[in-house]
Amino acid sequence: MKRYRDFNTYLREQFGERVQRISLDSGLGCPNRDGTVSTGGCIFCDGRGSGTGAFTEERESLTRQISKAEKFIRKRYKAQKFIAYFQSFTNTYAPASYLKRLYDEALSHPRMVGLSVGTRPDCIDEEILDMISLYRKDYLVWMEYGLQSAYDRTLRTINRGHSVACFERAVHLTHNVGLNICAHVILGLPGEDRRMMLETARFIASLPVQGIKIHLLYVIRGTPLARLYDKGAFCCLERDEYANLVVDFLELLPSEMVIQRLTGDPGKSDLLAPDWAVQKMKNLQCIQDTLERRETWQGRLYGKSITGA
Repeated sequence: MKRYRDFNTYLREQFGERVQRISLDSGLGCPNRDGTVSTGGCIFCDGRGSGTGAFTEERESLTRQISKAEKFIRKRYKAQKFIAYFQSFTNTYAPASYLKRLYDEALSHPRMVGLSVGTRPDCIDEEILDMISLYRKDYLVWMEYGLQSAYDRTLRTINRGHSVACFERAVHLTHNVGLNICAHVILGLPGEDRRMMLETARFIASLPVQGIKIHLLYVIRGTPLARLYDKGAFCCLERDEYANLVVDFLELLPSEMVIQRLTGDPGKSDLLAPDWAVQKMKNLQCIQDTLERRETWQGRLYGKSITGA
């Protein structure tokens, strides 16, 4: 029995069967790369925008991406229903009318039951949110916002290009139109200690956020973070250290919050460090074992003030 509210269980509650996300590359860019905000991007982000690269590298349409992924997913997971997950880069970085055409194309697949839009909190406005909220009538809809840390100085260090206040504004705008919100955070960011990471948990727990993705900071070749790592200016977390931090984090979140991810999932050929980051199932088991060994669970310390945490 899992000691946190995992995403697969949540989806079974919604649909009565297994549902799988299909990661999509819409071909949109990022203001943190094209000069609008910055040209460097976040220090950990690869050239595919932490996505598949299917459009930018292979010029595949959304329809083609879905068709290919569906065959694999139905064979491996036996899933018959899917969520269109716009993952790569910034998937609200275009006019609302253009975005609607993209979302409509993805949702035209007869087995698509949901829409998940990964984006930056500085790339949404009321017009875009109002348009997306119309899909709620027929689909499960999630907006996913990258926060990474509740500390502005950390966001500057990783060249995030927006503030914590910007994230908070996006959350409230999104909540006001009734959309589900998933926050992305990263553990192990440069300059952060345990106390700071757990303050990020408390910050998210204080907002109307329904889901979270917790990522390990791993090093991808060719990124600014890789250059820091090569110079010895950055060290990665160890597996047990990460597992304990994740458990600490989960304890501070509301028990009803949906845990959409507990670790990163890098490609082996792209990964520079740490080596253990590619061992997804082993890492998840380590987190589960840590929860059990510590006899704790998601939400155990939610709303409580813990001295020294």
